[in-house]
Amino acid sequence: MAEPTTTPQFKVRVVKDYTVFCAGHFITYEGDKCESLHGHNYRAAASVEGDLNSDFYVLDFSVLKKLLRGLCDQLDHKMLVPLHNPRLTVEAGPDEVLLRYGAKRYIFPRSDTLLLPIPNTTAEQLAEWIGGELERALRERGAAGLRALEVEVEESFGQAAACRRTL
Repeated sequence: MAEPTTTPQFKVRVVKDYTVFCAGHFITYEGDKCESLHGHNYRAAASVEGDLNSDFYVLDFSVLKKLLRGLCDQLDHKMLVPLHNPRLTVEAGPDEVLLRYGAKRYIFPRSDTLLLPIPNTTAEQLAEWIGGELERALRERGAAGLRALEVEVEESFGQAAACRRTL
């Protein structure tokens, strides 16, 4: 009897010293709690799974590095604000962003704030947002043969979350 053959599967992963961002945030949790304002030195990594192209790679590392770095640069030195959190009121003006959570009130310069279309600024949600932006950018570039994309966001050493999406 012939031995079964396996089909190789391929994945590329990037995590570099420049795929990092320093940002402020807080999360709401357990229905009635809100963290104190704080920040992290985040590190992001991205993996893409797929078929080998005619050049025998899944995706050029330089493309993935450039896209991930660009997204990290957007997040860097910003106050991250979730637009879809039902516990927060967000009023964004041309010069400032006002956030309310119960009796707490925060005012941030608009230029220092990044409004994100997510429900909470958890590492999981940041990974999902970055992944969605990477997927969109890869599709715009005509990347073909990709099967999955995974983004990991580490908010401190040994503490990370990931989001994997099938393409």
